[in-house]
Amino acid sequence: MLSYSKEMDLHQFLIEDRSVDLFHPLIQKKACDLFSDPASDIEKARIAYEFVRDDIPHSFDIRADIITAKASDVLKYRTGICHAKANLLAALLRSQKIPAGFCFQHATLADDDSLGYCVHCFNAVFLEGHWIKLDARGNKKGVSAQFSLDEPILAFKNRSGYDEYFWPGIYAAPHPETMKMLEKASSLQDIIDNIPDTVTDIPDIPE
Repeated sequence: MLSYSKEMDLHQFLIEDRSVDLFHPLIQKKACDLFSDPASDIEKARIAYEFVRDDIPHSFDIRADIITAKASDVLKYRTGICHAKANLLAALLRSQKIPAGFCFQHATLADDDSLGYCVHCFNAVFLEGHWIKLDARGNKKGVSAQFSLDEPILAFKNRSGYDEYFWPGIYAAPHPETMKMLEKASSLQDIIDNIPDTVTDIPDIPE
């Protein structure tokens, strides 16, 4: 669990960028709908997380015809891969002045390593003085990520028989190479063929 320090700059985890377009009218409207009643930051984080996890299907789970990247498109078309869904969760939380960042995991693209590896993405959220990890990938058979204020309950565990691991640290911006890939992709096969499998940037907050 990574706690707050005076040296930690949280501003960069609250700003808008191309992929986390939190001031887009669709994001603002959804935020008003989700957070219409007074609620604590913890409750807002839970509401936003469960909405993105449960109500926005992962593109591969529904064999989506459209590929999304930025948060507003994920909301508009109601689908996205893990990176895109993480953008939406970050946008919704940042709209409420709740700092949200990104974490990355080296994971198999398929259930095994037959299709190689990819960069899997989930969120870090700053609540009550420390960061928690939330994976809004979307649950299915064999995947049961949950909202947890303590130990993370993520979509995927690192398996000893595979080259699976977490990149340490929390990033203020989405993975740039994956964003570029998603913006160019026109099909799920494009993602399978071109999704990056490494993170080279330095995290904004080390762990």
